[in-house]
Amino acid sequence: MIIKVLLTIVFLAIMIGVGLYSRKQASSVEGFVLGGRSVGPWLSAFAFGTSYFSAVVFVGYAGQFGWRYGLSSAWIGIGNAIIGSLLAWLILGKRTKLMTQHIESCTMPDFFGTRFSDQGLRVAASIIAFVFLIPYTAGVYSGISRLFEMGFNIPYEYCVVIMSALTAVYVILGGYKATAMNDFIQGIIMLFGIVAVIFAVLSAQGGLSEAVNKLAQLPADGATEPGSGMFATWFGPDPWGLVGVIVLTSLGTMGLPQMVGKFYSITDESAIKRGTIISTIFAFIVAGGCYFLGGFGRLYDPVIGANGKIAFDSIVPAMLVTLPDVLIALVVLLVLSASMSTLASLVLTSSSTMTLDLIYRDKKSLPGEVEEGSIDDLVSEKVERRKVVVMRVLIVFFIVISLMIALNPPTFIAQLMGISWGALAGAFLAPFMLGLYWRRTTTASVWACFIWGVGVTVLNMLLGNPFSPINCGAVAMLGGFPVVLLVSLFTPQLPKSNVDRMFQCYEK
Repeated sequence: MIIKVLLTIVFLAIMIGVGLYSRKQASSVEGFVLGGRSVGPWLSAFAFGTSYFSAVVFVGYAGQFGWRYGLSSAWIGIGNAIIGSLLAWLILGKRTKLMTQHIESCTMPDFFGTRFSDQGLRVAASIIAFVFLIPYTAGVYSGISRLFEMGFNIPYEYCVVIMSALTAVYVILGGYKATAMNDFIQGIIMLFGIVAVIFAVLSAQGGLSEAVNKLAQLPADGATEPGSGMFATWFGPDPWGLVGVIVLTSLGTMGLPQMVGKFYSITDESAIKRGTIISTIFAFIVAGGCYFLGGFGRLYDPVIGANGKIAFDSIVPAMLVTLPDVLIALVVLLVLSASMSTLASLVLTSSSTMTLDLIYRDKKSLPGEVEEGSIDDLVSEKVERRKVVVMRVLIVFFIVISLMIALNPPTFIAQLMGISWGALAGAFLAPFMLGLYWRRTTTASVWACFIWGVGVTVLNMLLGNPFSPINCGAVAMLGGFPVVLLVSLFTPQLPKSNVDRMFQCYEK
């Protein structure tokens, strides 16, 4: 216990120290939200990866989907690396950096409002982002707190409150630069931690071959005879369900404000190329390792909840509780690292969106336009400081709301994340990606996709989830592309001169 406590105290002291070190760079809006658009490839890549993979993945997803699909759940981690990291950087990295800098956009809602010349889109997108980031944040709190409860025997409620307070401290102090620097430190811990835990768990089962053989002997769900081998096969008992999870957890990153925002802040195009490689390798190790580990969850006795059903969020803690204390301390730091980085990204995204796109919604001119009394002439240093103060206050507000949900979570972590990712990526993915590439994307098509993504997710919830939030989220994301394409073909296009000014950034 002394080792666990000391390691955790040192870790938290470093996090807060980085926040204090970075606070001078967080005095302006661009410094607080984007780190001055000068974040290098290593920090950007690790910020992307650590925001992507949190306790939601390690505890919620790895436990639930490892139990459901066995070793085939490792495909989810591979999909996360190839689609969620490699393709995300290749498709969005350069174009997002160039266009958002060209139109002076700091947030995804701001991008929609300026790119499609409709400030109503900016307001709607900021509300959607704020509302649906809350369940995701609550899921992260829940996941990390279950590991702390296992490792330190501290009640769940205390864990949630402590984690939320500590996250608020270093984000409020240092903004995005502190978050990115801490993400790098936390990412190193995650890389070493997941490898060490996999080796320890497999060793406890007699090695890889023996663990796989044990898994192959287990009966399928609903069967009594052992030896089906279903959970040790390449594609598992439900290949189509597996595809839905891969789509939701991989494609969704390209439509989430807190993920896309990493491309706004990176230094230059050469940094994007290096960041692509670093981020992909990181995802292969961390995501692949998490789901591979979760695939052995059935070798441990499941925890049965008060409702008589398996408590999926307790599967991974049950796997780890038998490890030596030093490894448990490493696991706690691993999940703490993953979760605090994700929480920091979520609260920073939400507060900046609310401040810049709702409270201080400055009128912006199109690139190339010159207006008397432009925003650069009018915004004083005093107003800049006021905006940063408002963002810091909203960080506290956002954390308190998600904390209240986390103290009484309505469903499993995986479902919380499915609802959040489904609505956000269902609404934002298609119009954001097509807005970067396709000149004919119309304002009406963006409105239609907002309605589609949020409508499908909310309707499924109101009907009692006839489709799982996971599959519903995957449908919302993929369905957004035909919605935007078809509506764009039959609705008025934006003025050609406006669109040409937007796309000038790619001609330089």
